[in-house]
Amino acid sequence: MVRFEAALARASAASSFIAPAYAQVISDVCKRASFDSVALARAARDAGTLAIPFVKALTDQVNEASPQAARYVHFGATSQDVIDSAAALCLKEASARVAELTIAMGDALAELARRHGATPMLARTLLQPAAPVPFGWKAAMWLAPLVRALPRFQAAAADACALQFGGASGVLSAFAERGTGVAEALAGELGLQRRVTWHSARDAFARFGAEAAILVGLSAKIGRDVALLAQAEVGELAEPAAGGRGGSSSMPHKRNPALSLLALEAARRAPGLAATLLNQLDGEHERGVGQWQSQWFTLRELTNAAASALGAVGEVLRGLEVHAAAMRANVDRTNGLAFSETLALRLSRPVADRLVAQAVREGRHLLEVLRADTDATRELDAAAAARLFEPQASYGAAAEMTEGVLNGWTAARGSAP
Repeated sequence: MVRFEAALARASAASSFIAPAYAQVISDVCKRASFDSVALARAARDAGTLAIPFVKALTDQVNEASPQAARYVHFGATSQDVIDSAAALCLKEASARVAELTIAMGDALAELARRHGATPMLARTLLQPAAPVPFGWKAAMWLAPLVRALPRFQAAAADACALQFGGASGVLSAFAERGTGVAEALAGELGLQRRVTWHSARDAFARFGAEAAILVGLSAKIGRDVALLAQAEVGELAEPAAGGRGGSSSMPHKRNPALSLLALEAARRAPGLAATLLNQLDGEHERGVGQWQSQWFTLRELTNAAASALGAVGEVLRGLEVHAAAMRANVDRTNGLAFSETLALRLSRPVADRLVAQAVREGRHLLEVLRADTDATRELDAAAAARLFEPQASYGAAAEMTEGVLNGWTAARGSAP
């Protein structure tokens, strides 16, 4: 808020609206200004906005240096101009950090996808064993939504980080014909993009909120999968070990998915926060009542949730323990049932159904049942039958999909500012 007031004074001077000497006084005072936060908070509750007591306190401090300069503190602006512009300045830094964490998480996923392109594991559909897939493909499928989400988040953040400057009614009436020049100079001073007044047009914050919530949800999806695969009875993945992490206050043997938990916790909050921003698009006339006044609180909580989720999952992925032997063992534990689709495609669904039912009923490996079936062996010799039960027989286009995602990620992160 202080940055806005100092920049406004300099922009007004650059447009020959106030004397450069007055602008310098205001700018100098802003550099050393101090505020009683408790007193401001109490006064803000009475005023309905923090801007009113803030501007008064700043004006008093400028008045001590120059009563003449004090006349031009906040000149031509309105409370919402300083609040929204300050929120945009904070959001610019916060969104850059969120994007940085997204890129770090995506890079870790890309490395896993490259490293484990031939590591077989069970796919799980509706939480039940499906067919074998490469773990590298699974990591690529975690990455694929980020390829889309990163540039969309960055675009939404850039759109949301705009100068708010319209004055009392939104038309910069205090500056007459020089309003556009002052606004352009002010945007340049603050490093924010310039757009027409958006006092009651809250679409950019709503769009940012939706994209931020998507990033949180994508992080939580990875965190949930990791937590499920880290269950002791599955044992395929584990979060990176660290002293004091994931322990229990009562059970010394526990190794809880503490980092994944952070993403899942954030994902419980983010949709509601994004919905709050979406619910504030209907501001009345030129300045709404009860919408914009709270958005900086919501944006703060949402960006914190996003940073927490992305940072936690990025740390998980960079140190992820991949237990390839356990992955293969879980494939083998299905007694060949994980290859039932491959068998059905090679023979027929009715034949596969019959052989699967027999294998389950007799507790035998599906390949063993297949080799003993006279009708099936007319279609398949022993070598061909065995090849159906190799994980690679179920991989399909996994390698091509993974390569496409990796290429997409390279392009997406390369376009990052």
